[in-house]
Amino acid sequence: MTFDGRADRTAPSGRDLRPLAVAVVTAVISLALVVASARWGWLGPDVGRGDGFCEAARPGWVRQPANTWSNLGFVIAGLTIAWEAGERDRLGVTLGAHPGLATAYAVIVVLLGPGSMAMHATQTDLGGHLDLLSMYLVSGFALAYALMRFVHRGPAFLAVVVTVAVVAGMAVHLRGGSVPVLGHAGNAAFGVEVLVALGLEVALYRRRPPAPRQDLWFGVASVATLALAFAIWTTGMRDHPWCQPHTVIQQHGIWHVLCAVSAYLIFRHYAAERAVRLPDATDPAHLG
Repeated sequence: MTFDGRADRTAPSGRDLRPLAVAVVTAVISLALVVASARWGWLGPDVGRGDGFCEAARPGWVRQPANTWSNLGFVIAGLTIAWEAGERDRLGVTLGAHPGLATAYAVIVVLLGPGSMAMHATQTDLGGHLDLLSMYLVSGFALAYALMRFVHRGPAFLAVVVTVAVVAGMAVHLRGGSVPVLGHAGNAAFGVEVLVALGLEVALYRRRPPAPRQDLWFGVASVATLALAFAIWTTGMRDHPWCQPHTVIQQHGIWHVLCAVSAYLIFRHYAAERAVRLPDATDPAHLG
């Protein structure tokens, strides 16, 4: 207990355990709901959503096991982010000033897992909507967090942009249609939001002091991992010559794991943001 009688929410090392607690509760509840939904058919009948991916549907209540359980990578990544978010002095300039955003991002990454599981486990129409919704949450956050820093606004602005991005993405998804390579138009909406976020991150990196210094290597590693994941994703379709419907390891499952790694790396990019110290005009070293 603290001196005023309130419960101490930090570990002995000084780490704030609240981000991890929030992420753990989110993971437990969302995973329990998606497992129960698959087991008892709460999301409706199997309509073949996601059957364009290579893995063959099994007769049990988890229709695509590899593509379902590989989504646990997102849960692990989200919990790892939440653990690291407990050290405020390692969150960088913006996240350090608004640590609740690190917790929010950890929760969003956790939810990517159950959201995608809902589709692959059940192949239901509602499961497909939950899958895309979880994707728009993460792309919307990436876009909004970059734009928030670009225009020097706060978390309220981020919340508005995330809402607009999610609604816009879902509107495109529900309208339907197809595009080359990506298939459903909803996938294209996700891709556009990610590309806009990437463009803003590049613009932020190119800014001169006194703007905070953006990390390069974690951002590059995140994009490279996502690009590799997408290349593998294209081979995981039912009509691709590399498709092996009954193998334990599926290309789409690898896509899930690599995307989880990319989501973690972009958090490290955010947390590596540092303030730039300008030379003091009265400093003798500067004058010399």
